[in-house]
Amino acid sequence: MRIAGGGFGAMENLGSQINSAGDEMFPYVRDSATLYFASSGHPGMGGLDLFKAVQDSTGQWAVENMGVPLNSPSDDFGITFAGSREEGFFSSNRNDNRGYDHIYSFEYPSVNIFIEGFVLDVNEYPVEEATVRIVGRDGLNVRAPVKKDGSYRIELKRDISYVMMAGARGFLNQNFELTTAPEEKSETYTVDFFLSPIHEPVVIENIFYDFDKATLRPESQQALNDMIKMLDDNPNVTIELGAHTDRKGSAAYNERLAQRRAQSVTDYLIAGGIDPSRVEAKGYGKSTPKTINKRMAETHPFLHEGDILTEDFVLALPPEQQETADQINRRTEFKVLRTNYNIF
Repeated sequence: MRIAGGGFGAMENLGSQINSAGDEMFPYVRDSATLYFASSGHPGMGGLDLFKAVQDSTGQWAVENMGVPLNSPSDDFGITFAGSREEGFFSSNRNDNRGYDHIYSFEYPSVNIFIEGFVLDVNEYPVEEATVRIVGRDGLNVRAPVKKDGSYRIELKRDISYVMMAGARGFLNQNFELTTAPEEKSETYTVDFFLSPIHEPVVIENIFYDFDKATLRPESQQALNDMIKMLDDNPNVTIELGAHTDRKGSAAYNERLAQRRAQSVTDYLIAGGIDPSRVEAKGYGKSTPKTINKRMAETHPFLHEGDILTEDFVLALPPEQQETADQINRRTEFKVLRTNYNIF
């Protein structure tokens, strides 16, 4: 029966997807697309069984037997739910030799699916006023604020594809895609975001070259692919790739070596699909020694935040610490040049 104009319309048979040669009884409409009913004609366990039918956007019904323990070889019928909760009541004459009907309660195990993690900067400190936006194929569109400790937690549904983006003022965005598992079980996914600042150079970790050459070693591939993804996540950004050497050797030689190394990284990104106009190679040689930040000072106790690893500073250190300082100076960095590429 359809409701039309404030009144009731004509009766309408739901067709062979719902009705069978047996009896269909005790309908219960839970929402606009979900119907529960009892049937002795659909394949079941015996007598009346409980069924769930879901209507898709084309009007077709998908009918499934609700299975044990709700159904039994006896008659099971008359299901109701307690609002939106996965619990309620139904009737059954199971375990009664006289065939009398009894009321049973049921409660489905709660299935909770979450995604959680942290939004941190590249030095692994919480990013202030960061947000995580998540869009799902189920219609979810949420922008969740991140807590002061950098953590976030969002409830999801099973068997759904989601796209996430973490961002904050003064930082590049980072995206992530996730599809939750179809199994009917609780699960928590963990995804951490590490955002790169816009206004300062960022060391690209795990970039390796052959000794005294500009050839990229295979161990560099993951870090280089991460750079490609970062640029894809931020299509309006252009960057400079800067290569730096340690204090050893002449300034002219180190600058030439650094330029070739920066160009090797640039060429890899271009080969990976990045427009050449978005990346510039710059070889600094040993002209720009590293300034120690808070995280480096925590990692290397002999260094202090604000120290600049000039040649004189390094030479004043014991030999073992000199090697550590030289390793810190040997680096490949990127810095953001523009954030409005191809906007106009």
